[in-house]
Amino acid sequence: MDLRINQQTYAVDADPDTPLLWVIRDDLGMTGTKYGCGLAQCGACSVLVEGNVIRSCVTPVSAVAGREITTIEAVENDAIGKRVVEAWVKHQVAQCGYCQSGQVMAATALLKHNAHPNDSEIEAAMVNLCRCGTYNAIRAAVHEVATTEGAA
Repeated sequence: MDLRINQQTYAVDADPDTPLLWVIRDDLGMTGTKYGCGLAQCGACSVLVEGNVIRSCVTPVSAVAGREITTIEAVENDAIGKRVVEAWVKHQVAQCGYCQSGQVMAATALLKHNAHPNDSEIEAAMVNLCRCGTYNAIRAAVHEVATTEGAA
C-alpha cells in the first residue's frame, strides 16, 4: 500500500493491521515519533493525519493509506509547526525530551484548529503525558504561538 508521509509517497509492504508507528519507525527509519505505552494513553507516538492528531501506536496502517501524514521530522515545514518548535525552544519546554515530539504534534494540531485557545482549551487538547511535568512550560509555549500575529 502507499503511504503519504511528510509530502512524500512510500510504497509499504506491511500487514494492514500493523500499527502506523512501527511502519514509520522500523520500515521508514523516521525515529522522531516515539513508542511510549502502546495503548494510546501517553501520546509519545502522536502524528498528524490531515491536520488532526492521532496515536500512531494503535492506528492500523490500512486506516491511513492515501491520507496525508505528518511526523515530527516535517512539522517545521508547516508555519504553525515551525512557530511551535520555536516557542518550545524559547520556553525550554523539553527536559528529558522523550514525550516532546508528541507534545509538539498535539500543540500544532490544536493551534491549526484553534488559533487562540484559552487555558481550558489548551488543557483539553494537550493530554499527552510528560513524566518531567513540563505542563506549565507547554501552556506558556502554546500561548506564545497563539499570541503571535497570524497564528493560523
